[in-house]
Amino acid sequence: MEIVDRGYGKNNVRLFHVRREGNVHYIKDVEVNTRLTLSTIKDFVDGDNRDIIATDSQKNTVYVLAKEHGVRCIEIFAMQLTKHFLNKYPHVSKAEISIDQYNWRRIVENGKEHNHAFIASPESIRFCKVEQERYGPPRITSGVKGLKVMKTTQSAFVDFVDDEFRTLPDMDDRIFCTVVSSHWKYNRSTGVDFCKTWHKVKGEILDTFAGPADTGVFSPSVQQTLYLTEKRVLEKIPEIESMDIELPNVHHYEADFSKFKRLNITRNDEVFIPTDKPSGNIQATMARKPASKL
Repeated sequence: MEIVDRGYGKNNVRLFHVRREGNVHYIKDVEVNTRLTLSTIKDFVDGDNRDIIATDSQKNTVYVLAKEHGVRCIEIFAMQLTKHFLNKYPHVSKAEISIDQYNWRRIVENGKEHNHAFIASPESIRFCKVEQERYGPPRITSGVKGLKVMKTTQSAFVDFVDDEFRTLPDMDDRIFCTVVSSHWKYNRSTGVDFCKTWHKVKGEILDTFAGPADTGVFSPSVQQTLYLTEKRVLEKIPEIESMDIELPNVHHYEADFSKFKRLNITRNDEVFIPTDKPSGNIQATMARKPASKL
C-alpha cells in the first residue's frame, strides 16, 4: 500500500479588500482555498509535524499578502500566493490556490457611478485556480459559474431519437434557460490581462447565446450553442489553450389548461411552470490541436 496523492490546506478564507485611489474606492470580495503538498510523507506516516505549515498560518498568509500586494486581479493574486509558498518553504513541492470572486457593482445616481457605494450583483461567480510545482511554471485556469441565462424564443429541439422510451415531443420553439458553468486553461502565465480576458470570454458566452438584440440567433440544440461558444473563444483569444462548458437545461413547461374545458383555451404560449433545479446536463471540452511535428 502507498499514498498516491496528498495535500492539505485552508478552505473558505474570506477576504474583502478595499483599494483607495483618492475619493474613488475599488473592492474585491473573494474566498480563497489553499493546498500544499510537501516533499515528504513523514507527517502522514510517522506523525512527524516538523514540516507542516499549519492551515491557520496559510490563512494568515492570504491576509498578509493581500496587505502587501493588494488584490487587483484574482489570477495574479493566486500566482503571488503559490510563488510565496514555494519560495519561503523549500520542502513544499507543490502549491495550489483556488479563488472565488463575488460581484459588486457601483450604485448609479443620476447617471453617475458612485465613488464608494456598491450593490451586490450576484449574476455569476468568477473563479480561478493556479497550480505550481517547484521548478515549474504556474498553470492557470479561470472560469465563471452560476451564470443563469434565458431566451424565450429562437430555440428548438427536434428530430432526436424516436423509440419506445421517448415521450418528449418535437419543439420548434421553446424557452432556452440554462446555468452556465465554464472554465478555461491558459497556455502561458505572462503577458496576459486576465481580468480583460475574463470579461471577453463572458461576453462571447452571452453573445453566442443571445445573438443580436433585435433578432436574436437560432439555436437548434444546446449542444450546438455550446460548440459555437467554445469555437468563438478559441478563435478570438489565442492565450486560451482549452475551454470546458456545462449547460444544464432549466426546463419551463407549458401550463396544462386542457382540464379547463369551459374556458375554451386552445393555445398557450404565455404561461409556463419553471423547474426548481436544472437537469439534462450537456458538457463538452474543446482544445487546440497540438502542433504537427515535421
